[in-house]
Amino acid sequence: MTDAVERAEAFRDYAEQTAGCTKCALAGGRTQVVFGSGNPDAQVMFVGEAPGFHEDQQGLPFVGQAGKLLERLLEGIGLTRGDVYIANVLKCRPPGNRDPVPDEIAACEPHLFRQIELIEPTLVASLGNFATKLLSGRPAGITRVHGYEQEVTLGTRKVLLYPLYHPAAALYTPSMLKVLEQDFARIPDLLARSTGEQNPPEEQESPEPVDAQPTVQLGLF
Repeated sequence: MTDAVERAEAFRDYAEQTAGCTKCALAGGRTQVVFGSGNPDAQVMFVGEAPGFHEDQQGLPFVGQAGKLLERLLEGIGLTRGDVYIANVLKCRPPGNRDPVPDEIAACEPHLFRQIELIEPTLVASLGNFATKLLSGRPAGITRVHGYEQEVTLGTRKVLLYPLYHPAAALYTPSMLKVLEQDFARIPDLLARSTGEQNPPEEQESPEPVDAQPTVQLGLF
């Protein structure tokens, strides 16, 4: 078997294992685990916060209004849901769509890092505060770091991490939507750079954030 086939089989097996996860209290209130969806061999992976009501019912991430906006943003850069992989920090819906708490994030973190190791993306776009703080290993909020790429190591995978506003935050705020569209517009160049296909012109590169640090090692287990 090729490496891609082996990874696809390992990915399916892991999804089946995760469907019965009881590592935190959220297992008691979910309809089903929302593992993720899309291309398991994608070069680009999007990571959101947690499933909402519709995601919990359908078993798929980003199927509500935020998901429709995400699809529109993807279309704007020539991509579809089938070209990327979409997942969340948490695989189960928190009650009332409240924010994730530390023990839930800690329990679910290995699932996310294992997904990243099996998919082998070159670019991981974190959507919103929780995904960005977890994957960057830093406390800086999304308002400060959105649109600034950084190289990190997630599990055993070195990737280009690209923080973005969560689509839900831009649904009713035109100014935020404009920023999100501008940040999305950089993804094709960042993807080309991360895969070594080309070197984008220097003027298109974002400056490093003021608190930039060397490569971060996260999610080892």
